[in-house]
Amino acid sequence: MPKICFCHSCGNPTKQVIPDGEKKIRPVCVVCGKIHYQNPKMVVGCLVEHNDKVLLCKRKIEPSYGLWTLPAGFLEIGESAAEGAARETLEEACAEVEVLSPFAQLDIPRIGQSYIIFRARLKTPHFSPGPESLKCALFALDDIPFDSLAFSSIIVTLKMYIEDTKSGNLKFHYCTINKRPGASPSDPGGFVVDQRLHS
Repeated sequence: MPKICFCHSCGNPTKQVIPDGEKKIRPVCVVCGKIHYQNPKMVVGCLVEHNDKVLLCKRKIEPSYGLWTLPAGFLEIGESAAEGAARETLEEACAEVEVLSPFAQLDIPRIGQSYIIFRARLKTPHFSPGPESLKCALFALDDIPFDSLAFSSIIVTLKMYIEDTKSGNLKFHYCTINKRPGASPSDPGGFVVDQRLHS
């Protein structure tokens, strides 16, 4: 995680210390004493279902330019996770969706991210690339391009979805994705899945 070198409140330098009553080293302002906490980022997105296919977007931005992903992005302050997932889908795929249910929560401790992916369906059968996408397309489950997916979280989510769909039993999933040091975001062998739970 990037270090906080200057206080967000007064602009003075910080030092890395263990505050009284705590066990972790944290950046603390040397002047005003403010403790700066670094918390995980929440990423939200939609697994959009339509006619037994799923909607994927080809990324127009880094990281993972040119690779496929589910429409997803960082949750904004002032919106719920479901609202954020629908907004990201509209921004990346110009698609209006109805959020149906949460499908998966995936924690990635090494990079400080937690994903919530919702099942959703198109309100109308219309979609097109937004400013962060090169193209958007519906893929049958057997045609999903696993060799060119953008992120470990998307690989894991789609594999769980295919397993559930083929078994005829959609569940809610939780897991931890442990990234190997130095692995790229899209490396299919750059992570292991632990603590896998489901409803």
